[in-house]
Amino acid sequence: MAKSLETSPIFKPDYLFRFRDVLLGAQMLFIAIGALVLVPLLTGPAGLDPSVALFTAGVGTLIFQVITRGKIPVFLGSSFAFLAPMIYGIEHWGLPATLSGLAFGGVAYFLFSLLVLIKGRAFIDRILPPIITGPIIMAIGLILAPVAINMAMGKSGDGSIQLFDEATALIVAFVA
Repeated sequence: MAKSLETSPIFKPDYLFRFRDVLLGAQMLFIAIGALVLVPLLTGPAGLDPSVALFTAGVGTLIFQVITRGKIPVFLGSSFAFLAPMIYGIEHWGLPATLSGLAFGGVAYFLFSLLVLIKGRAFIDRILPPIITGPIIMAIGLILAPVAINMAMGKSGDGSIQLFDEATALIVAFVA
């Protein structure tokens, strides 16, 4: 017999809608969709298709929501962590080999998740304590800061091409 909506683990009757949630949701939508489409575009013309990225991100998010029973409100999208290896792989070995590498990366993530499930989160904290992960995250942010500044000024990521009028780009960047 089917569950009623009130007893479903995804339906949360104690949730109180707030206007602030609409603003946070809209911000997440613009950030996630922008990044989700940008990563495939940055892989070049022989690279990934943005429509495939959108589709797989949606399917992955739905699977994630079912597995977590909707307890973690998140949208899964493209990862900039794989961008440089994808560009290199596509240039040197082609798209099929690069996609095979990405698929293997997904299998490795799955195996790591099983390890965490079995050993617990403390296992990861012992291998990668905050003293290690914190500086890595800061370094990534600092390395990407010039790219963000160039893009906010309407230039390409490396600053070599002016894509949009600087004043308009700054207004859009400020609003975003």
